[in-house]
Amino acid sequence: MKGIVLVSGGIDSLVTAAIAEKECDELYFLHLNYGQKTEDREMRSYRMMVKHFQPKDSLVVDVSYLKDIGGSSLLDDEMEIEDYQDSDGVPNSYVPFRNAHLVTIAVSWAEVIGAERIYLGAVEEDSSGYPDCREGFYVALEKAIDLGTKDSTKIKLCTPIIHKRKSETIRLGAELNAPMELSWSCYRNNEVACGKCDSCVLRINSFQEAKMKDPISYEIKVDWEFED
Repeated sequence: MKGIVLVSGGIDSLVTAAIAEKECDELYFLHLNYGQKTEDREMRSYRMMVKHFQPKDSLVVDVSYLKDIGGSSLLDDEMEIEDYQDSDGVPNSYVPFRNAHLVTIAVSWAEVIGAERIYLGAVEEDSSGYPDCREGFYVALEKAIDLGTKDSTKIKLCTPIIHKRKSETIRLGAELNAPMELSWSCYRNNEVACGKCDSCVLRINSFQEAKMKDPISYEIKVDWEFED
């Protein structure tokens, strides 16, 4: 079985890749550059993950038109990436409909190479509340894919961690020997993670909940001492 894994360079896509490695005979990696502020650092993580997992092929796609569209602090130089805020609203780091762009590109590639599965590290239960990370979105998208591809094409969207807390994903990654030190989550920085943005705070809290020390460094001091 051939599987395409959408690999951003973060923990969720890293662990999803480790799951796909167990389930597929051939792996293919796809990465998206869309003008994000940490594009260079995410690319570095992606390259290291390609070296680790050794997929049969890898594809990097440039969709920098998303930066031209804007609407996200990850893309717009005039918008500040907010510190973590404990609220139910969608943060300004949300890139409008980004995951739909990513999936449709993967579907085009899947039809060409005959891949039966597309793996995504989308998370609904324990994320920043992005609307394109909801399970219902992928259920509907899979139906659209079936309607919009050849009758002989059968592609399944696999979201194996969509209902996991990130701490559960981290523990699973440890069980699968996923190299967590290769991943990058910070929205702001390309060298040392800020420790204050939505993604950093969720990552730190999740490692602490999992009672594991995060292998990457932060600008802020983090207490990695755990009680028995």
